[in-house]
This record gives sequence, C-alpha cells and structure tokens, in this order.
Amino acid sequence: MSAETLHVPEELSARVPAEQRGPGLGRDAVRLLVSRGSAEPAHHAFGELPELLAPGDVLVVNTSSTLPAAVDGRVGDGRGRGEPVVVHFSTRADRWHPAGRAVAGRWAVELRSPDGRGSTHPRAGGPPGAVVRLPGGARLVLEAPVDPGGVRLWWARLRGVRADELMRRHGRPIRYGYTDRDQPLGAYRTVFAVDSPGGGSAEMPSAARPFTAELVARLVSKGVQFAPISLDTGVASAEAFEPPYPERFVVPAATAWLVNAARARRRTAPRAAGGRIVAVGTTAVRALESAAGADGRVRAAAGWTDLVVTPERGVRAVDGLLTGLHEPTASHLLMLGAVASATADGEALGRAYAAAVRRRYLWHEFGDLHLLLPG
Repeated sequence: MSAETLHVPEELSARVPAEQRGPGLGRDAVRLLVSRGSAEPAHHAFGELPELLAPGDVLVVNTSSTLPAAVDGRVGDGRGRGEPVVVHFSTRADRWHPAGRAVAGRWAVELRSPDGRGSTHPRAGGPPGAVVRLPGGARLVLEAPVDPGGVRLWWARLRGVRADELMRRHGRPIRYGYTDRDQPLGAYRTVFAVDSPGGGSAEMPSAARPFTAELVARLVSKGVQFAPISLDTGVASAEAFEPPYPERFVVPAATAWLVNAARARRRTAPRAAGGRIVAVGTTAVRALESAAGADGRVRAAAGWTDLVVTPERGVRAVDGLLTGLHEPTASHLLMLGAVASATADGEALGRAYAAAVRRRYLWHEFGDLHLLLPG
C-alpha cells in the first residue's frame, strides 16, 4: 500500500496541541516515527531525538513567524449586511511576483465560509471587483485570480488600513475543522520563530512545533548544529494534489556555509558519524533546495521560489527530513517521496504511513512527527 492510497481515519486528526492533552505535558509530548533506509519503521518519543542524531548533523529550521491571518468580513455591495466570510491572508506581494503581473501592494487571499463551529468551509473567490468589508472600516477589493482560471486564491488590494495592523487588531490563527477550538497565536508559533517586519507565514511551519528550548539545548550540547532559513508559507487548506504556490524565502550566507561544510566533511570522511543535513519541515526543504545548484552546493539566496520537489527532480542538499504526517492527497507527499527515494527504497514511505495508522499516530499541525534518515 502506498502513502497516497492509505485511508487515514478521521479520529487520527490531532484536535488540540500536545500540551493540552493531559497534566504535565509539554509541546514535545508527541511521538516520532523513524524511517531509516530500508529498515522497518521504528517508534520513539520525540524527546529521544538527540539519541537519533549525531554530532555534526545539521538541522535546518524555518524562522518564519505565524501570522494571525484569519479575519472576519462580509462580501456585499454595501446595501445590507452581506455574506459572512473569513479572509485568509496568504501571501504579500511587494514589487514582483513569479506570475509576472504588476501586483505591488496586493495580497493573495482566500475567502472561506464560516461553518458555525468556529472553523470554515471552502468557498470560491471573486468575482473581480467584489468588496469585502472588514473590521474598523477597512475594505478588501478582489482583483483577479492568482492562478489564471483558478477560483481559490485571489489578488486583492486592502484599503483603509495596513494588513499587519488589521491582523494584529482583528486577526486570529487560521483554524481548520479537525481542531476542537481556537488557540492563542502562541500555540501556532515555534521556538525558532523570529518576527520580521512585513513577513510571516499564513500557516505555522509545524514540523518545528514540538521543539522546546530544553530540547534545543540538549541537541546543541550533543554537537548537533542549527542552520536557520526563512520561508513564509501561504495557505494550504486545499491539499488535493495542489502544488504549492510561489513563496518568499531567504537562505543566509552563514547557513549556506554551514551546510556546505558539513557536506564536505561527509565526502572526505564518509564513514564518520554526523554531517547529515536534516530539514525540519517541508518548508526548509523547499528553501534549501531552491538555493542549491545541480552540484548540491548551497549559495546564499533570497526572493521567491516556485520550486516543486518531486521524486523525478530529487533532492540535492538535503539528506533527511523531519516532518509531520500529511494527508494522502497532499502534494507534500511528492517531496517526501523525493527524500525517501534518496534515503531508502521506493516502498519506505508507504510502510511508514501504514505503520503510523496501525499505531494510531496523530496527523496535522498538532500531531506526531516522522523522521526520514539515510540507512
């Protein structure tokens, strides 16, 4: 059975953060499924991660901070109350966007319909010229689909307020129907998050969520190194094989140097432990691979990436991946397949996901983690 055809029961959705599932629990109270080469999947607590890594290994982490990107509004012409919607602010476009259109000052937004339980249902965007009335007298004017012919994400211009101010005053984290209730913004921010003016992610880079300051200290004391990148994620609510949209990223020069040095050490001492480049989350893979040349050498880079990592393309700079458990229809599985193909046989991902269902692992951003390592 492949990961793409696996049925994940609804009750395996993580409905609340780990620290809310019982007294005395912390963010790191999740399980860790480990796929190592072609061996059968192994089962660990996430707190055992330092024992699974070696001195000299490099964890590439996303420092993007989660935005309160969901804001209530109403679509209408100003006569009457209008249709209630929830606006998900996905991606800010400043001077340029890979679509090639003049989109300075616009946001890519998704309109969703409230479901009456605090979450939302999918809803088509548009039409062009539609106005969404927002709190504080602000207006959002829809202009055109981000993807020509698409219906979900639209370019829109915000009038009457800056987006960061609107979200700070009236926004909340994006929430989906499998969760039980709203959570504070802090529940959606990782220990690595750094606030950046004008930046931030619509949805949390969730693979890093279980890390705590104490766990980071244990990893550092063992000799594991951390290399920061930034990739501002957009919304991912429609995951049915939909490829990721272009996203803004930064790979600093120091990170490029550290990754290249670790890979050079592995080439010169292939039998030595350590030196593996392990991306924490699919966002870290996308950013790092966007900065890697065909020879695997990483160079400092910043801008937009529309890279889609597939098994056919493969990975050039990444040796392993720490990630959540993804829906069978999620396009992220293409990236997982690329990493698995580089570290194991073609059936490794399917074996891991089947084991996760049997052992009742939990899915989504508050769920359990999966570590793919070379054999």
